[in-house]
Amino acid sequence: MAPTLQLALDFVNLSQALRVAEEAFKGGVDILEAGTPLIKSEGLEAVRRLRAGFPDACIVADMKVMDAGRVETEAAARAGADVVHVLGAASDSTIRECVESARRYDATVCVDLMGESSRESLVKRAAEVEVLGAHSVCVHTPIDQQMRAESPFRFLEAVADAVAIPVAVAGGINSETAPAAVEAGASIVIVGGAIAKAADARGATEKIKKAMSSGIPEETEMFRRSGEKGIADVLARTSAADITEALHNSGAIEGIRPVAEGLKIAGPALTVWTYPGDWAKPVQAIDRASEGRVIVIDAGGRPPAVWGEKATMSCLQRKLAGVVIHGAIRDVVNIREMRFPAFAGLITPVAGEPKGQGMIGVPLNIGGQRIRTDDWIVGDDDGVVVIPKEKAVEVANRAQSVLEREEREMSEIEGGSTLGRISELIRWEHHKKGKQDGNG
Repeated sequence: MAPTLQLALDFVNLSQALRVAEEAFKGGVDILEAGTPLIKSEGLEAVRRLRAGFPDACIVADMKVMDAGRVETEAAARAGADVVHVLGAASDSTIRECVESARRYDATVCVDLMGESSRESLVKRAAEVEVLGAHSVCVHTPIDQQMRAESPFRFLEAVADAVAIPVAVAGGINSETAPAAVEAGASIVIVGGAIAKAADARGATEKIKKAMSSGIPEETEMFRRSGEKGIADVLARTSAADITEALHNSGAIEGIRPVAEGLKIAGPALTVWTYPGDWAKPVQAIDRASEGRVIVIDAGGRPPAVWGEKATMSCLQRKLAGVVIHGAIRDVVNIREMRFPAFAGLITPVAGEPKGQGMIGVPLNIGGQRIRTDDWIVGDDDGVVVIPKEKAVEVANRAQSVLEREEREMSEIEGGSTLGRISELIRWEHHKKGKQDGNG
């Protein structure tokens, strides 16, 4: 059987999901999935609306059933679902109940193997649920694991070889990786963000379908998730604002501004602590820093300057990425002409003296943030953000996801909508028990 393309509509607003579904269906998507976030937000009305809007499509309800198998499966099937997703971590009795309930409504059950972490456990559980009556199984790398650059392909082939039922695969798949999913044995390729966040969902669908049928990857600049080696490339595409969203609206170094507009820094830090005006250690750090580093200087947030034209020119010679100064900088006219990314708290004409006090490579506390050597620094016209080195891969990928989502939203606004209508803000006002409802 030819592999089919399933679109995971992992929205929280039904109106957004339906708009994307309409575009993607025109592009040839085979299966429309009411994703778990959509069902949790909108209830089974999401399934009903998909069934009503796309009567000829296969509709999936990603219920992730863990208990009450009969009740939840019947509810989804009666709402119009052709396929109900159940978690493989559920008990055998729950899966049996789901299978038997689905049959009564001419629906089927797909068992999602998410959470099985080894090849052996995936293969074993896939074989077990096949015997229990599952119509298909899904090898699934969840979103939070995708952000750590984990892939669903590691064990896909082994599962496909172990069962006779169709195997679905999900987890950050795009037009570059969809052919590999088919090659590894997937009958159903589940795609989320690469279609749902695309500015042109129809075009994205057509591109992925072409890649699946031809077996030839279609290049994409978006919807990738990178490992350690790709951090710099991802951060170069994303903004300081994207990164603060990935960090739950945190990470900004307050009080630091760009010396010249329109420039960006992205690189691992080399930290310097010095006294106000003592520029000896900052200059020494230039020679110690490797290519692509960002020198981060804590000079107490006060003048005189610890940085100027000659230090900047030295950084250009060493191919450093930029400098961030909690303190003062001078020679800004020349630095702007050099187009070197410099960020500072103060500008002054007064230079300090190289007294040699201070340290290189020590932790700093600047503008409400703790900064260590090898933490990642990103700066642009909005300011400077620090990413803890332990979270750099995850945060970079989450920032990429923010960028993708915003490109989709911008395309809808350009098409005549508004941010308020797209996000349905009134529905999502923060409702919390307190004084506003008379209980405070």
